[in-house]
Amino acid sequence: MAPLQDEFDGSSSSFKRVCVMDAAGSFGSALVHRLLQRGYFVHAAINHQVEMQSMGGKSDNLRVFHTDPLDYHSIVEALDGCYGLFYSFQPPSDQSSYDESMAEMEIRAAHNVLEACAQTNTIDKVVFTSSATAVIWQDPSDSTPSSSDVDERNWSNVTFCKKFKLWHGLSKTLAEKTAWALAMDRGVSMVSINAGLLLSPDLTVTHPYLKGAAEMYEDGVFVTVDLKFLVDSHICVFEDVSAYGRYLCFNHVVNCNEDAVKLAKILLPPDVSSLPPRLVQSCNYWESRMVPQRISNKKLNKLMVDFDLEVPILSP
Repeated sequence: MAPLQDEFDGSSSSFKRVCVMDAAGSFGSALVHRLLQRGYFVHAAINHQVEMQSMGGKSDNLRVFHTDPLDYHSIVEALDGCYGLFYSFQPPSDQSSYDESMAEMEIRAAHNVLEACAQTNTIDKVVFTSSATAVIWQDPSDSTPSSSDVDERNWSNVTFCKKFKLWHGLSKTLAEKTAWALAMDRGVSMVSINAGLLLSPDLTVTHPYLKGAAEMYEDGVFVTVDLKFLVDSHICVFEDVSAYGRYLCFNHVVNCNEDAVKLAKILLPPDVSSLPPRLVQSCNYWESRMVPQRISNKKLNKLMVDFDLEVPILSP
């Protein structure tokens, strides 16, 4: 591992160089674009089967690598010379196929990525993108109900996720735990972002995060995040040397009629009657409910309060 640096002084090329994996989706491509604006040299790692979204023009500070998170050697190649890694997992198939086997794939990918980081002597920090679904799913029978907020200290209950086929929560929980175990064992400096549902242009009702949406709403833990806030949060926890542990990342809570209707309009086609009856019932249920918020992102908000993303911290 490279020695920790006290501040971002741009004094070495490896310090400026970071890897973004997976860089092909709306979040990854937006993160790459923002990092380039801030003066970083970016290794954009994309899956062999996909094409990278536009970065808004070519850049001399951008290199694209075709990687497979299940192929250790392709990861090592993408990380070569990099100071940091921003990692997020994108399933190779469409979202509707998310099932129990995805957990095994995400675990293998997380293990490969953290092991590759441990073996890359320039890597000094990893930002691991997880999900709020790795935090929110608790078994009510485990303990008496609590009035306290759900926050980064909570982990989703694996048995509960399996029982109710909450595959997204299961996959994200097991993958993140694998990453943390390996990071601690190998001495890799890591922080994780547990993101709410990303409100991206390609979001549909089939997104696996939405399994159990009515229950999330009722429990006051149904959270969303817009693209800009998610990107800014990742850069903040990477650049701030005081960042540690896990960070719940969201900037909106869906807990009232108006919010539910707005989200339904994003998720659902205009002809709601064409949807499966269960989804129609869920939509009607949301519209008739208002619940108190029971999830907190105070830790991230405190970190970001003085963080200025408008001023480039590095010169190209």
